[in-house]
Amino acid sequence: LQEIIEFPILKLNGRTMEIESTFHMYVQPVVHPQLTPFCTELTGIIQAMVDGQPSLQQVLERVDEWMAKEGLLDPNVKSIFVTCGDWDLKVMLPGQCQYLGLPVADYFKQWINLKKGSSPGTASGTSCYQSEEAQRKENTPGVKAYSFAMGCWPKNGLLDMNKGLSLQHIGRPHSGIDDCKNIANIMKTLAYRGFIFKQTSKPF
Repeated sequence: LQEIIEFPILKLNGRTMEIESTFHMYVQPVVHPQLTPFCTELTGIIQAMVDGQPSLQQVLERVDEWMAKEGLLDPNVKSIFVTCGDWDLKVMLPGQCQYLGLPVADYFKQWINLKKGSSPGTASGTSCYQSEEAQRKENTPGVKAYSFAMGCWPKNGLLDMNKGLSLQHIGRPHSGIDDCKNIANIMKTLAYRGFIFKQTSKPF
């Protein structure tokens, strides 16, 4: 079982595209308490950073408190998670929650995959960040958003997306909080170019 050891969230204003608030905690793994050398090399997270930290259950409780404090649980407020890929919210979080017998909050069940277009069968069938003019011309289900916008699929995720947009990569790859900052920066850049964002996940 792979375990979540870092839980970062940035609250991004949908109008200004500016970061308004940050949630960031490290998580104590319980199934495999000792981090592997590979994990540390990949993420930059060392054993001392997770030892004595809250469990995933405790972190999720604090996420819920933070979401409430930021007004994101208000039914009149529209919000959605944005990820680089589907893995985090489609596989990793629900898989670990299922293993530990923890509920998955509804707000984790919908998201925008920044790399990907709308899934086939959705109402719009358009990419999650096309310009309005492009959306009028293109209505093919399953279009990959980054491929459509930049002419190439971001094989290396955020590194390729930053390169394609001539943006400086922030921090180190695979650092959760740095990934969030890069996602926010990419969204801001695309929004200023006239692209819009749409949910890509399917209900589950």
